[in-house]
Amino acid sequence: MEIYLMQHGPSLPKEQDPDEGLSPEGEKRIHASGKALKKMGIKFDAILASTKKRSLQTAEIIAEEVGFSPERIIETERVKAMSPPEEAINALAEMSGYTKVLIAGHLPSLAGVASFLLTEGSTATVAFERGGCCRIDVEELPTHSGRLRWYVTPEQLNLIAS
Repeated sequence: MEIYLMQHGPSLPKEQDPDEGLSPEGEKRIHASGKALKKMGIKFDAILASTKKRSLQTAEIIAEEVGFSPERIIETERVKAMSPPEEAINALAEMSGYTKVLIAGHLPSLAGVASFLLTEGSTATVAFERGGCCRIDVEELPTHSGRLRWYVTPEQLNLIAS
């Protein structure tokens, strides 16, 4: 399975939007990230998003840009910011028929998921940036021996998109 992890885009402050949806700059950044993923030939069998507005908006924009039906996005508490990584891993393990899955989520849970997939007994640090994306390949789940194939920053995705 190819697992793609993306932190949601920059959001509005709580005072401006109690639900902390994406800011205009955040929407622009995620559109660029989605355009770049499409140019890279990336398609998804499934997209998971947390129930938080900024995560769902990120998933919807990426879906729109890569040609994935937004109605098929799976909203789940298992990829919220403070969810233990095992919850996301279990959600992925239940998707055994899928080969390319995107999680549009939050820190610190995304970093925990990456670390869980890549190491056992120690912590791998993947420096996520809002709108950046990484790909980790796994043979089976759960595993601690996934392979980090790449991490692309939002700036690099913007260059690819343009």
